[in-house]
Amino acid sequence: MRDLRRLFKYLKPHWLTFLLATIAMVVVGVLESAIGALIVPIFDQAFAQGSGKRTPTLFGLQRFIPDSGLAAWRNIAIMLLLFTLVKGVAEYFSTYLMAIVGQSSVLNLRQELYHHVLSQSASFFERHRSNYLVSRLVSSAAAIELAVSNTLRDILRESFTLIGFLAASFYYNWRLTLGSLTIAPIIAFLTARFGTALRNLSRESFEGNKRLTDTAQEALANQNIVKAYRAEGREQKRFIAVAREIMRANLRSSRIAGFAPPTIEMIGVVAVVALLFFGQREIEAGRMNAAQFLTFIFFLFRSYDPMRKLSRLQNSMEQALAAVRHVWEVMDEHAEIPEKPNAIEVEPLREAIELRDVSFGYHNESKVVLREVSLHIPAGSVFALVGESGGGKSTLTKLIPRFHDPSDGCVLWDGVNLRDASISSLRKHIALVTQETILFNDTVRHNISYGRPRATDREVEEAARIAFAHNFIKELPSGYDTIVGERGIFLSGGQRQRLAIARAVLTDAPVLILDEATSSLDTESERLVQRALDNLMRDRTTIVIAHRLSTVRRADTIVVMERGRIIETGKHAELLARGGQYKRLYKLQFADEEEEFVVNGK
Repeated sequence: MRDLRRLFKYLKPHWLTFLLATIAMVVVGVLESAIGALIVPIFDQAFAQGSGKRTPTLFGLQRFIPDSGLAAWRNIAIMLLLFTLVKGVAEYFSTYLMAIVGQSSVLNLRQELYHHVLSQSASFFERHRSNYLVSRLVSSAAAIELAVSNTLRDILRESFTLIGFLAASFYYNWRLTLGSLTIAPIIAFLTARFGTALRNLSRESFEGNKRLTDTAQEALANQNIVKAYRAEGREQKRFIAVAREIMRANLRSSRIAGFAPPTIEMIGVVAVVALLFFGQREIEAGRMNAAQFLTFIFFLFRSYDPMRKLSRLQNSMEQALAAVRHVWEVMDEHAEIPEKPNAIEVEPLREAIELRDVSFGYHNESKVVLREVSLHIPAGSVFALVGESGGGKSTLTKLIPRFHDPSDGCVLWDGVNLRDASISSLRKHIALVTQETILFNDTVRHNISYGRPRATDREVEEAARIAFAHNFIKELPSGYDTIVGERGIFLSGGQRQRLAIARAVLTDAPVLILDEATSSLDTESERLVQRALDNLMRDRTTIVIAHRLSTVRRADTIVVMERGRIIETGKHAELLARGGQYKRLYKLQFADEEEEFVVNGK
């Protein structure tokens, strides 16, 4: 019920549409009963043979039917056609209006869920795989939409129909109806037991589907490695193993779902058989005639049909509630970067970025990455971060656009603590180029202008020229309108990187963060892009995780990091002269490149 109450919050804005759909479903239930009640006058006309003896019927329908003759049959036929027509119209509107409610509610839910996910910090995405989040946005939300549009509609409609049939049964003989309801506690108990089992199996199925998606995504995304190591068979076995678990859970669920309705129906039929004997006594006592008893049995039998359907619908509702709980799991997890109500709108960097005694740890600080780091980065300078992998270089650069907040200490932008700054105003002054080039499955133009969607074609082209990407773009099948494929799969590594650099160029931000931005380029491409970056970095603050010696030599300050601490700071020549950790890294990473510089006269 807690899950349903929370779900109904999304139905609340559409309460009027939901009310109209409910009214339509009530009309369906009433007309189902009215159509069944026509059995009584039909029985009278067929067997009374004009005796004038009338049997009272539901809704007083006998008032509209003559005692006998063709006119009586005509009126019965007209009412049957009219009731069926109106019931059909009511069914149509109930289906369509509930579809509106379901689609609109899930649209609101998806919008809120997507906004919630996008507003989370980087640590949230480091904890959750993209497949997990996408399945909540797509599969779970689709299951909820189906539950509201179809399952909830059918539950309400069958419930109203059941109420109508039971009301008709009470009308014709309340004693027999009360007797038949003695089986209600047994049915309720069985329904609850079946529901608990189905709920657990639905949870298993959802978890299995998540694992299946992860397994398939890993193998398909890394298919080159799979093929290179001849692991197709192993990956298929992994996939089939998870698929078999899902199949077993679904078969158990189907077994319960298939067993429940006939079990409940059989209990109902046993009750009806007993009622046949009691009905005979009622007729002999003169408390009802044959027409009334026949109609009573008709309604009682018909009442088991919505009961059976409601039992089946419980399986669908339990699956939907399992999906609902998976959505709530995401919605209830909060790892947002908080923004104060009166956040300061920061201006383009004029003085310096400063880190004061900054420490940071991932996953509730169980893994400390930065330890008491202090830096002063003057505006317009080039800062190069070097060090072995795992030293904290990338994490440090993530603190500046506030993808993370420090565990201790603070980051200042012209003296403004980033915790007090507007996140949007901060990030519009920062351009980012990473080692892993991120491109969208869209046109070249869209990818370059991603940071400035309103940029003109001329501005996009100029940015591409600065990044030395214009020439290869013009050779693409549709030029700037060429679709680059998922993650830029249709382009080479160097081409993808130059598009990412063009995107940073067009953003024209005063602060650049280059996370080994030229690592994927060949020598010629790197030379061209490095010249472009030199122009771009002029009069801008650049923080670069160094991969090439050319970048290190140009830096105003080189920061050497090891195990989350700054161990050396200075210029290239100064650090070499000291003979410390930088010189060791230089010999390991840059010595061959330095020799190439000398040989080529660079």
